[in-house]
Amino acid sequence: MPTPLPLVPQLRGASAPTLKIQLPSRAGLGLKPEHFQEILSTLPDLGFFEIHAENYMVDGGPFHYYLTRIREHYPLSIHGVGLSIGGEAPLDLAHINRLDKLLDRYAPASFSEHLAWSSHGHVFANDLLPISYDQPTLQRVCEHIDQVQTHLKRQMLLENPATYVEFATSTMAETDFISEVIRRTGCGLLLDVNNIYVSCINHHRDPYAYLRALPHAAVGEIHLAGFAEDIDAAGDPLLIDSHGSPVAQAVWQLYQYALDCVGSVATLIERDNNIPPFDVLLAEIQQAEHLLRTSDSAVPIAQETAA
Repeated sequence: MPTPLPLVPQLRGASAPTLKIQLPSRAGLGLKPEHFQEILSTLPDLGFFEIHAENYMVDGGPFHYYLTRIREHYPLSIHGVGLSIGGEAPLDLAHINRLDKLLDRYAPASFSEHLAWSSHGHVFANDLLPISYDQPTLQRVCEHIDQVQTHLKRQMLLENPATYVEFATSTMAETDFISEVIRRTGCGLLLDVNNIYVSCINHHRDPYAYLRALPHAAVGEIHLAGFAEDIDAAGDPLLIDSHGSPVAQAVWQLYQYALDCVGSVATLIERDNNIPPFDVLLAEIQQAEHLLRTSDSAVPIAQETAA
């Protein structure tokens, strides 16, 4: 049974101390209450579990009871959805403090958030909304990440977004924006392969070229998920990051290419809607594990190019 890895002190881009932490290079699963009891009764062979931070920002209750027991057996990743890193307003300090308390309680091997915004003033939108890729937004996002990493005293992974519209005011490519944020702040990259595929199809771009343009050495975790299909007003395909279906074959192929680029990295299967029986998700875990094992001996594409 895997055991949590130790935390390793490191320095981030702004030179203040933080914790750079690492999940095992295995496949993991988003933890859902439908599976709490089965997990504890069977202790399945998988690499880690991931939770959404905001579901656990209370002092007690059944979620904490089961998570405490599951955490005794598996490494944990905590994934935030409510910091609004890309928002124009200052970050919510009370929310950061609740997050800090949760991280102290469970000592996860990874913490991540989204490159998006979800609040404005006193209004909170239950969505992850896109940002404009320009210099003022870049400065604001970097300041927000510096604040979070300094307060939490640990490295944060930043997830590339799934988008359906784009700002005409953007002056940078998304990959250049993400790369510069990572360079300035020392945060890591949560590489969501499904988001890459969804966004690139929606905006008529090459997902493989997008993946090649990202800073591979910064990747600390990979996400895989399913998408829904629709048609936009122009009659073109519109993919929606629904997390409600199995990982699509095109995303599995892009994931294989991602492993060729970055090497073997902890990989999460996300399923937040239409939750199937646990053994269905285990089959996807095993597929990811197989690809991770076959990538262990491969030389990442970036290293081959450098050589």
